[in-house]
Amino acid sequence: MGIDVGGKVGQVLSDAFGPRMAPGDSLRRVVESGRTGRKGRKGFYRYDDTGKKGEVDPSVYEVLPGGAQRRDVPMDEIQRRCVLAMVNEAALCLEERVLRSTRDGDVGAVFGLGFPPFRGGPFRYVDAQGAARVVDELHQLNERFPGRFAPATQLVQARQSARARPGVLTREY
Repeated sequence: MGIDVGGKVGQVLSDAFGPRMAPGDSLRRVVESGRTGRKGRKGFYRYDDTGKKGEVDPSVYEVLPGGAQRRDVPMDEIQRRCVLAMVNEAALCLEERVLRSTRDGDVGAVFGLGFPPFRGGPFRYVDAQGAARVVDELHQLNERFPGRFAPATQLVQARQSARARPGVLTREY
């Protein structure tokens, strides 16, 4: 999938589900600059004549907001941000009745989205990590990336309930 398609999908999701699914300004700028990825041989990376990906294209930073510069992000932070975004969205889906149960969310995430099976799904993940820890991490990320990681009400309530009984999200299993 090209960058342009990703930008279009992001806009469709935003139109359907509101601001929490809005693509970032950086992606919009990259798309508007005509960078489509491999198919246009210009994107975040340089591509050779065969379309093989090479090094990061430093000129991409010129189109990013605020004079962005390349920086190294630790692997564990990348993993945590991806997992917590998925966990939080699963909780929002439960709140909005997109999901009937936490079990449906866990099974769907494992078999449909590739959530790591050994983690059991996003709701089992919360129970294993502890709702307090997950909510605290979401708050910390939301301070750095406002609006992207605001904890779902379901998780905040689970944090309060978990003090009385662990496994509050998946108790129906």
